[in-house]
Amino acid sequence: MYIYRTMGLEIERKFLVEDINWKSYTSGAAVTVIRQGYLSTEAERTVRVRLKDQEAFITIKGKTTGYSRAEFEYSIPAEDAKALLLLCKKPLIEKKRYTLEIDRQVWEIDEFFGENSGLVIAEAELAAEDQELNPPAWLGKEVTDDKRYFNSNLALIPYTKVAINHNQQP
Repeated sequence: MYIYRTMGLEIERKFLVEDINWKSYTSGAAVTVIRQGYLSTEAERTVRVRLKDQEAFITIKGKTTGYSRAEFEYSIPAEDAKALLLLCKKPLIEKKRYTLEIDRQVWEIDEFFGENSGLVIAEAELAAEDQELNPPAWLGKEVTDDKRYFNSNLALIPYTKVAINHNQQP
């Protein structure tokens, strides 16, 4: 039996979280632990394996244009994900995700660990590229277009291994 799925589209904007008191904004947030790795990190496509608490997914993403890119995500058995993570490029991405709603906008705040320790990024998924977004005052610089902050690139060049100058253009 074939199942037809329409192409998914991810539209998101990303910001650094530089306020040292950022955790005070996450009270009441849903918290998830994520481990993920990449089987492919080419600019035209990335293939990600993710363990999200006890759930597991494989995700294929296309090239980013503006704030958008094609995204296909499928549930897989957790045991398969654990085996696939062994095949992924190292280091794996390890993070804790806080999900909260502010002014009717859902924000995901990722606190990275391991070789990306010290990095905190907030992102908002949008319904359209021209959707108005009012970032909370505690967010820092927007890094939506800065490829250094793509998770797939953080798996290749971790935050702790390379000094990322936040004032320098990518």
